[in-house]
Amino acid sequence: MKEVKCPKCDSVFEMEASGYADIARQVRGDEFEKELNVRLKDLEANHNMKLEMAQQSIASEKDKQISNLQNQIGNHAKEIEIATKDALANAREEIYAKEKQVERLKNEKEAVENKTELLVTKATGELEKDILDLKGKLNMAETQKELEIKQLEQTNLVEMKAKDDLIRFKEGEIERVKDMKLKMSVKDIGEKLEQWCENQFNLVRATAFPHAYFEKDNESVKDEENGKGTKGDYIFKDSDANGIEYISIMFEMKDKMEGTKGQTNESHLAKLDKDRKKKKCEYAVLVSMLEPENELYNAGPVDLSHKYPKMYVVRPQEFMLILSLIRNEARKSLEMRNELAVIRNQNIDYETFENKLLDFQDAFGKNVTTAQNHYQSAINDIDATIKKLEKIKASLTTSGRQLRLANDKTQDLSIKKLTRGNPTMKAKFDELDSDED
Repeated sequence: MKEVKCPKCDSVFEMEASGYADIARQVRGDEFEKELNVRLKDLEANHNMKLEMAQQSIASEKDKQISNLQNQIGNHAKEIEIATKDALANAREEIYAKEKQVERLKNEKEAVENKTELLVTKATGELEKDILDLKGKLNMAETQKELEIKQLEQTNLVEMKAKDDLIRFKEGEIERVKDMKLKMSVKDIGEKLEQWCENQFNLVRATAFPHAYFEKDNESVKDEENGKGTKGDYIFKDSDANGIEYISIMFEMKDKMEGTKGQTNESHLAKLDKDRKKKKCEYAVLVSMLEPENELYNAGPVDLSHKYPKMYVVRPQEFMLILSLIRNEARKSLEMRNELAVIRNQNIDYETFENKLLDFQDAFGKNVTTAQNHYQSAINDIDATIKKLEKIKASLTTSGRQLRLANDKTQDLSIKKLTRGNPTMKAKFDELDSDED
């Protein structure tokens, strides 16, 4: 049994289960159907509203996502386009600047080459000018040398003629002395030997010895060994037209003849040599009448230089002969010394010029080598810079190419390519496309 309470009178009564079931069926029949229908409609309306709200939310979210994605793609494309334009502009500017720098370096290289060539040409021109001057001087020197040779030949001819004249003079002197001996006694010759020699010289002084000095030696010089003063008989000196002395002779006259014991020519040579040295004379000549039977002295002038330097012994009749011979040889030696001095000075001038030329060539060669080294260094630096700029240019060109490819890829960007391999985004976009249909 079950208790049932009446909803109207609140009475409680018991009812069997079958009755209760029957009442329940009766109650449920209409009301339940009505309530069920109402609830079903509410549920359906609620479901439709939720479904519509979900669809609106999904559509809104889809639009929002698509809009955001499109905005992002647009912004990215703009950024890529701006970056591409900026990069291309910067690349163009850098390429233009590098090309300008390369052009400037090439111009500097050409300027350096032109300057170096100009310096080489200028230095070569100066060197050629110096060489031409040297050739001119050498030609002048050769011409002058030929003239000097001709002049020397003429001088030799004159000297040969003078020797011939001297030989003739000697022969005349011999004849004259012989004639004098016939007229004079031996005693007279001995007493007047010094005066006779002086007279012989004075006869030809004006013509043959215009600049000569021939006087008695009146100054006595003490000997360091014994303290006694000694001197010679005559001193002869001759000078050129310029007053330069080129010969000096110490003369000793010995006129003793027979009857003199111990008097030989050789016994007077040591004193004569000392007198020569004291008076600083170059030659010494003993004019002797000693040893009249000695054929050595009678045969002609005797050279005793093997015993005493520049020492001669002659007979009186050979006095002018030995004087002329020594003077002429000294003059010839002087001329040769002068010519050698001129040639030596010319050689010194040539050597000095040649040394200067060699120094100039050496300095010029060093300057050219230094210039070539600097030039080559500058060329190497320019080549290295050009290679570096070309490498930068290649890098910028590659960068520009990459930016262009990136721009092409951006322009070729699509929803389909973005969703490839992404099933979630592909499903969303497919769902949006189906909703729009």
